[in-house]
Amino acid sequence: MDHPLIDLINARIAKAEAEGAFDNLPGAGKPLPDCDDPENAVLNRILKDNGAVPQAVALSRQLSALREELRETSDRDARRRLIQDMSLLEARLEIERKSR
Repeated sequence: MDHPLIDLINARIAKAEAEGAFDNLPGAGKPLPDCDDPENAVLNRILKDNGAVPQAVALSRQLSALREELRETSDRDARRRLIQDMSLLEARLEIERKSR
């Protein structure tokens, strides 16, 4: 079954095409780029354009930041807290990796 607005959509596209709205677009006449995951291509592009990263990457970045902070900290209590936080992040990262 077609979408109830399909006729309106097609009419608007035809009107825009007749008015030249699609002329001189970047990449016109060139083949589309290869797509590894065509079912999620739009979603993946939106995520990429907005700087989203996989959970494992985000956790790894947080862990690196905590390691750097640990190197620069000499206070025992702060170091203990950082080590606990790192341990939790490492566990979360391992769970994330195993789920893939």
